[in-house]
Amino acid sequence: MRELTLLNTIHNAADVACLSERELQMLSDECRKYLIDTILEHGGHFAGNLGVVELTVALLKVFNPHTDSVTWDVGHQSYAWKVLTGRREEITTIRTYGGIAGFPKRGENPADHFGTGHSSTAISAAMGIAVAAKLQNNNKSTHIAIVGDGALTGGMSFEALNNAAASQANLLIIINDNQISIDAGTGAMNEHLATIKPGETNIFSQLNLDYHGPVDGHDLPKLLDELTRLKSLEHPRVLHIKTIKGKGYGPAETEQTKWHSTSRFVKIDAQKTTPARKWHEVAGDTMLKIASTYHHTAGITPAMPSGSGLIDCFKTYPNRFFDTGIAEQHAVTFAAGLAAGGLKPFLFIYSTFLQRGYDQVIHDIALQNLPVVICIDRAGLVGEDGPTHHGAFDVPMLRCIPGIKLLAPATAEELQTMMHAAVQADYPIAIRYPKGPVPELSINTRNETPLENMGICLRKGEKVAVLSTGIATAMAHEAFQLAQSQASHYHFPVINHISDEMAVKIGKTHTHIITVEDGAIAGGFGEAWSEKLYSLGFEGKVQHLGIPHQFITHGSNDILYNLGGYSPRKIAEELQKACSPVVD
Repeated sequence: MRELTLLNTIHNAADVACLSERELQMLSDECRKYLIDTILEHGGHFAGNLGVVELTVALLKVFNPHTDSVTWDVGHQSYAWKVLTGRREEITTIRTYGGIAGFPKRGENPADHFGTGHSSTAISAAMGIAVAAKLQNNNKSTHIAIVGDGALTGGMSFEALNNAAASQANLLIIINDNQISIDAGTGAMNEHLATIKPGETNIFSQLNLDYHGPVDGHDLPKLLDELTRLKSLEHPRVLHIKTIKGKGYGPAETEQTKWHSTSRFVKIDAQKTTPARKWHEVAGDTMLKIASTYHHTAGITPAMPSGSGLIDCFKTYPNRFFDTGIAEQHAVTFAAGLAAGGLKPFLFIYSTFLQRGYDQVIHDIALQNLPVVICIDRAGLVGEDGPTHHGAFDVPMLRCIPGIKLLAPATAEELQTMMHAAVQADYPIAIRYPKGPVPELSINTRNETPLENMGICLRKGEKVAVLSTGIATAMAHEAFQLAQSQASHYHFPVINHISDEMAVKIGKTHTHIITVEDGAIAGGFGEAWSEKLYSLGFEGKVQHLGIPHQFITHGSNDILYNLGGYSPRKIAEELQKACSPVVD
């Protein structure tokens, strides 16, 4: 890495504020070069961060992050902010266990006023901070929401915009418009932003917000002038800037979706190997086959065509696959409407994003018994994205809802058969599967219907039984190889329907049962088994392994599984304890 003479002198925001305009431009160039070098080596969100370097520098020149607040939306574009507010050396640890978070995080640094891992929250949060300041007789400090155009597709952004002008608080909304979210921008708002001209009426001015722009977000002198002028105002206003996602790194400017984030050591020319097949790829390929066979099927995703493996579906059947933008509530009810209209919709959504459409799952799908298939991607721990993105809560969320059948495949074959079988179901189905590669595991399903499979005995033992579901079945399988245990092992593809017959069978032949799941223990798969077993008179011990009742930090999944107590090694340790004879 070349010598960064100016950047190395920046230890906090105050060091940026005292620089001249010429030095600020030099700092922008050095900061962008530093981000390119470090992220390509250590991994992390990439293209979006390169697009906001000049904006970040200008904000720190004009505003004071100790008295003014800045809320980033979505927070993965905050790397330059971290670098210039005292975390330059720590950026190499970003998203690793024990290192700094990949998103703004309250408590990590005084400059991080609000955590933003999910989209479309910044305007609401910044408005709340601004109103709190106003009520405490401090309307001089400015409270800034930096909102990507992708985040404007989310319902919360519209709700906040509708409410913002009436607050009369010192709120500055900066629209970072690069015409792309992760995939290409979609919807009428995206088109509207592209056609706004200075002085013309637009959606923001119609909502009684004081609109300024559009401005070139890479023209540092212009940004400085605009922000300085807007700082003198104390009412809600909007600054619309145009930026380039991936700015300064040719490949990222050309292929913005591909370079949204990078893995570690992407610059190293490693020997080419065939990558393991990933769960979302299996789901996407299966959906393509379903769509080609069943012409009444449709697919929906809230802004995740690439992440959900659906790109080929969108290309092949553009009239039957829909990207709603970052609008999870709309996506869920849209799917319900498709089902009510006679189609068979498959909704592809990440576990943590499904949390945002929970009411719609209950009210619009389950209550009306509409046959929507919800494919829950990134279920369980997701590694480096951390607590905002871990899919910990989908099982407790859905297990309590009447009428939904919740499934968790352990293999690619199970996922495929579940999706195909779901086409014929006349009730709601949710299928959860994790992030990452599909394990090499073979399960004989004995030609049972995947939607009615009440459990598969993978190995028959005595006294101790391990009950697992989804990816935890592969983890438990590996644990048995480590422990050389004589215990039984059962895999359950159906999570929330436990047959009395199977529960009695397991309860009669075992005295110690260990449940394993890649999800929250509280309200999860294991607790469902405790409820069933004890209701049928089981007198033995039931032990639960899974995500404990806390928010799990960021880091590799291998580290986090171990930290949570349900890695293969941890399962093996518990197996050995359970199977060891009791010594008086």
